[in-house]
Amino acid sequence: MRGLILCLAVLGLAAGPAAGGEGAAAEYIGGTLPSLEAGARGRLIVADPVSLTFETRRSALRIPYERVNLIEYGQQVDRRLLEAILISPMLILSKKRAHFLAIGYQTEDGRQEAVLLKVDKKAIRAVLVSLEARTGLRVTYMDAEARKAGKG
Repeated sequence: MRGLILCLAVLGLAAGPAAGGEGAAAEYIGGTLPSLEAGARGRLIVADPVSLTFETRRSALRIPYERVNLIEYGQQVDRRLLEAILISPMLILSKKRAHFLAIGYQTEDGRQEAVLLKVDKKAIRAVLVSLEARTGLRVTYMDAEARKAGKG
């Protein structure tokens, strides 16, 4: 029995990094890049030691960590008013949070570019920690709620 538990634990650990390496679900909200369409959904990958990547079905954006000069995190907090009206008044007490990540960087030819992404709530902390570690920059927070959510 112990052998079976140990084997399952080892298999679980082996699958863990692969799942984390797939990246976080993200959506391109806007920025200075004409090649990406607002609303494009994809994966934000920060596991690469050289660059962060935002991959969509149609394209991929690679930003070398050494060129990143701004990391900003913010939230949009909404009360669930529509759900409270339609489903239950108790839902008015809950909040729906959207997590936004702004990344500023300089291109090889010296132009400043910016990307605004909406990142999945389950992955935002890991993304922020990875970006701080890989870029050497501190994340700036747009408000107190974002600071609490980003650092826990």
